[in-house]
Amino acid sequence: MSNDAASHAPTRLHSGIEGIDNILGGGLTPQRMYLVEGAPGTGKTTLALQFLLKGVDEGQVGLYVTLSETRDELIAVAESHGWDISGFKVLELLSDEGLDPQFEQTVLHPAEVELGETVRNVIAQVDEVKPTRIVLDSLSELRLLSQNPLRYRRQILALKRYFATRECTVLLLDDNTSDPSDIQLHSIAHGVISLDNVVHDYGGNRRRVRIAKMRGIKFREGYHDITLDTGGIRVYPRLVAAEHHAEFDTQALSTGTSGLDALLGGGLIPGTNVLMVGPSGVGKTTTVVSCLIAALERGERCVYYVFDETLVTLIARCVTVGLNLAPYVENGLLTLRQIDPAEISPGEFASDVRVSVENKGVKYVAIDSLNAYLQAMPGERFLLLQMHELLGYLNQQGVLTMLVLGQHGVIGEIQSDIDISYLSDVVILFRYFEHHGEVLTAVTAVKSRANAHERSIRQFRLTSEGVEVGEALRDFEGVLSGLPSYRGGTALLGAQDHVIDTSRQ
Repeated sequence: MSNDAASHAPTRLHSGIEGIDNILGGGLTPQRMYLVEGAPGTGKTTLALQFLLKGVDEGQVGLYVTLSETRDELIAVAESHGWDISGFKVLELLSDEGLDPQFEQTVLHPAEVELGETVRNVIAQVDEVKPTRIVLDSLSELRLLSQNPLRYRRQILALKRYFATRECTVLLLDDNTSDPSDIQLHSIAHGVISLDNVVHDYGGNRRRVRIAKMRGIKFREGYHDITLDTGGIRVYPRLVAAEHHAEFDTQALSTGTSGLDALLGGGLIPGTNVLMVGPSGVGKTTTVVSCLIAALERGERCVYYVFDETLVTLIARCVTVGLNLAPYVENGLLTLRQIDPAEISPGEFASDVRVSVENKGVKYVAIDSLNAYLQAMPGERFLLLQMHELLGYLNQQGVLTMLVLGQHGVIGEIQSDIDISYLSDVVILFRYFEHHGEVLTAVTAVKSRANAHERSIRQFRLTSEGVEVGEALRDFEGVLSGLPSYRGGTALLGAQDHVIDTSRQ
């Protein structure tokens, strides 16, 4: 029965935008009428042009009926994206006579003359061209000509019945200039694609798309981020971690530092995420780079997303501690991406991570830092939800994820912008402490879901040869309170490098 049902399933029609086809599970149902709604500037015209251009690529006849823009304006929009729209016909119903006041009639109602003429022109062109794909831009003009909600609804229903007999797929564009509570078109259309534009106080606009309705198709609900740039619209489907799973080896991998491996109970486990927490300058980023270097030396591909600093600064300061990233960037094993949180949407970022993992075979992903990543989100609750899905996806793909979270303050009460420790499989805590007039650093693993880890505190330092983690220091006090002190007798790292004058003690 399942095979018989599959054989009768309608063939999907590609929308021209890969992300929308992904959200719809394959594309649009052909020979139906769809509503594309959104405020001016959200990308309706661009979406419609991509829809028709996809038809041209597939050898289908297309017709663009414009009631609000001129042919030259449409050509200019297409040329700005590098497109040639000569492959489909453009019907311009915005004539010079229609705009000239001397041709305006005042005896009969516009709905009785102008609306009828407009609809007849559309029908005549459809009968002549016999298109497979049609775009009608825009419904606001028909709404104004109708002058009456009932007449307007009846006209749309009449067009729907007419198009149904012509075996064509229709996109109706609407700029939402009517009453927001008026959604009568939603009940007429087979599907509704809603475009949205969110403006923040700083940074670029956040454009989103939502499938408000789609009959007979199981689609991915909710908002999906989009970008509108040269080349058209790109849609980034909302990531659902449960849809992605891969088999992978869970054998522990070395961090490249023996002391850190011992602290973590043997190393890092693929399919887990590690959160580095601590105040500024304590060594979180350098530790992440050290772990990446160890993975790169094993021949594994890595991607490092840098939010906080420039790539030039990152590479230069890593060289000073014996961690040279440049050779791995040159041979293609390491991808460094500098991210501007004011210009990228959460969906675009998640899509870039997916491309790195699925297309490039990346096994290590580093995000530095979550503090800056927070600024790319419209609100903290969205950050936690999206980060939950992203980490779940990476874990199920067997990727080892390194996260950096900076904390406010150096000593005393230290706070974080967010608490994401509950989403992390491993949490490594860094703290400053004072000893013999020097500011030193301590490191401890406060959480590990992957394996049994040490509960001890070890000294941490950066040298010209990289990261160094010492023996367990058993006599620490106050590390978690933010005022750590060490009163033990275990020799500290670098003690042999300093001559201590005991005559003053």
